[in-house]
Amino acid sequence: GNFSWKIFEILSFCRQTITKQNRRPSLHGHSQPTVATITSNIMTQIQLTAARAARRQLSRFASRNNGLRSTPLLCHRSVDVASSISRSSSANQQWSNTQYHQVSFMSTEAAKSDDSSGEEMEFQAETRQLLDIVTHSLYTDKEVFLRELVSNASDALEKLRHVQATGTISGSGDQESTPLEIRITTDEASNTLTITDTGIGMTKEEMVSNLGTIARSGSKAFVHEMNLKAQGADPTTDVDPFGEGIIGRFGVGFYSGFMVSDKVDVRSKSAGKVSNNETEITESNYDPIVWESTGTGKYSISALSEDIRQDRGTSVVLHLKPELSQYSNESTIETILKKYSNFVGFPIFLNGNRVNTIDAIWLQEPKTVDEEKHSAFYKYVSHMHDEPLSTIHFRMDAPLDIKALFYIPSFHQEKYGMGRMEPGVSLYSRKILIEAKSPDILPDWCRFIKGVVDSEDLPLSISREKPQDSALVGKMRKALTRKLISHLSKMMRKEPEKYKDEFYKEYNFFLKEGICQDFESQQQLSKLLYFETSKGMAGELVSLDEYVSKCPPEQNDIYYLFAPSRELALQSPYMETFLKSKREVIFIYSAIDDFVMANLKQFEGRNLLSADRSELNIKDDDDAEKDDKDSSDDSDVAKGLTSSEATDFCAWFQTTLASKVSKCKTTNRLSSSPAVITDNESGALRRMMRMVETSEGGTSSNSMPLPKQTVEINPKHEIIVGIHRLKEKDPMLAEVLAEQVVDNCLVAAGLLDDGRTMLPRLNDLMLCIVKNNVTEESGEEDSKKES
Repeated sequence: GNFSWKIFEILSFCRQTITKQNRRPSLHGHSQPTVATITSNIMTQIQLTAARAARRQLSRFASRNNGLRSTPLLCHRSVDVASSISRSSSANQQWSNTQYHQVSFMSTEAAKSDDSSGEEMEFQAETRQLLDIVTHSLYTDKEVFLRELVSNASDALEKLRHVQATGTISGSGDQESTPLEIRITTDEASNTLTITDTGIGMTKEEMVSNLGTIARSGSKAFVHEMNLKAQGADPTTDVDPFGEGIIGRFGVGFYSGFMVSDKVDVRSKSAGKVSNNETEITESNYDPIVWESTGTGKYSISALSEDIRQDRGTSVVLHLKPELSQYSNESTIETILKKYSNFVGFPIFLNGNRVNTIDAIWLQEPKTVDEEKHSAFYKYVSHMHDEPLSTIHFRMDAPLDIKALFYIPSFHQEKYGMGRMEPGVSLYSRKILIEAKSPDILPDWCRFIKGVVDSEDLPLSISREKPQDSALVGKMRKALTRKLISHLSKMMRKEPEKYKDEFYKEYNFFLKEGICQDFESQQQLSKLLYFETSKGMAGELVSLDEYVSKCPPEQNDIYYLFAPSRELALQSPYMETFLKSKREVIFIYSAIDDFVMANLKQFEGRNLLSADRSELNIKDDDDAEKDDKDSSDDSDVAKGLTSSEATDFCAWFQTTLASKVSKCKTTNRLSSSPAVITDNESGALRRMMRMVETSEGGTSSNSMPLPKQTVEINPKHEIIVGIHRLKEKDPMLAEVLAEQVVDNCLVAAGLLDDGRTMLPRLNDLMLCIVKNNVTEESGEEDSKKES
């Protein structure tokens, strides 16, 4: 009866709700719930009520028949069904509220109480699948396993050294006399590799906690525990008495051993245990134990056989896979150790021979490292046999704690045609190699720099193969670049001869490449450049700062001229106006210099202008007085074209050579040259583009055509005056001469792709001159004979 009455209440409520919804407009622009949705909620409520009624009935039945063995099972099953329906109903209610803005069909008190009793769940993981991911998908190179296992051994030694130093643990005299070291043994016959340390060791409980739990870092937990004790259980104080020597962070490095092995044995004997009151010391009475696993999701721990000796510490035995037997070879292991773990703070012995013989001198105070140590370390990191030209050893606190050591070699290999060099700086964290020849530490133009950068605060990926925080790495990159540029600026000021004769002569190309690529450092790099100038001697270099210091007050621009050599630059028609005005011009001889000027554009607020620009307005007082005198001198006017004649000549010149000339105008910048082209494209850039096109299979015949040029003529030059007179008497000859003038201008600008195109025209001009001379001589002979 109660159940039927409850159903009646539900149906009445639903009928009222449907009636209200039909009368009510849609809420907030959303569609109304459909009858099917309402019906679904009705059925859910009915099932929930029926399950609760059945649960009450079964409970009464169980109380009357408590002797039946099947009753508890039925009751338990009923409760599960009811709970399942309740959760489903609660989910439907939440969905309904979200979609229809508080349009609820669950208005009973029972439903409210079910909603408030949410169950908090934990994420679950498939252990075998997780172990497979850590083992086979986390690391890029299999050889990294050795770095991880050696790092774990180093952490075990560091823990023991700390607790011994603080007096919180001790052992027998034999234990204290045992050196802290790492020993690695290869066995090609049995295809095994063993990494042994004399560190703190592990108990059975610690094996279960550290090795049986994936992603739990025992080293990190140990550091945290020791810090809390050092702080008096106050975690707000930043105290790290020994954590700098601990490497482990993530708790997954150990499982990298399964990348190369079918089975891993971990034999360990604990050095002792610290009691809770921290005053009593427990001697090491633990028997050696062994942890074994094939990496399939299960492991076992048992007492170590008496036939196998295990002193204080831990031995990791890798039973290598048959196809990876190279890791049981001594030379292979030695190469990997020197690559990744050469600076571990404890001795590493491989088959009895010491491997890590070089100190991590970048962690030492710069003033305490002598030149002999720098020389040995430079040869190690650069794989070169020369002596470094300069050393940059420093520490930084921002944007994070950085210890860096850079070397500038005495020469670079790119000039010998050996290809583009790789980055020369490697990234370390706590003396462990993270990324060799990292491209992220310094910009590409700094690839000639050799050295290391070590940061304990740098966020790393879980595989410890790459930095994780790209924004922080970018800030570190900028800070290191500024430090490098500052060092070069200091060398430039204090050792100018060394800078110009050794560094700049060898590495100027890299600085110029940096100006074209590294826009943030462009202005700072521009101060490091040197050039020849028109007022200096051959081979004499001046910086842009020195050029600006010698400029007259009225000069607001910096002028430069591209030419193949100094001699051609001085003979260039573009230099005529600068020689008259006594203005200094920078000479550039290579394509990279042209790119530098085009990218730099300004220096210290002054524009960098090419000498071939038409907007140049260079005119001194002597020139103005001379122009006034020339304009009043009738004899001088007779030598040149008048204003109207010059205008007429420019119009004829532009029309006759319409395929090559876009504009023709007069200029006063020339004195000994008949004409120049201005506002033209870079000759160096054009040659480079042609070279690239040819290398990609193109030919000169289908290369990009030369655009029409702007020609500026000197109306006082005899060639221009002569062509003006010939264009009426001999139009064909005048046209050939005009075309030759344009080609001469292209040659001066470095834009003529192939000078052989002028040969037929030059032959015709030579033939014309010869014929005219022969005709004149013949006329003179005939006149003599007649006389």
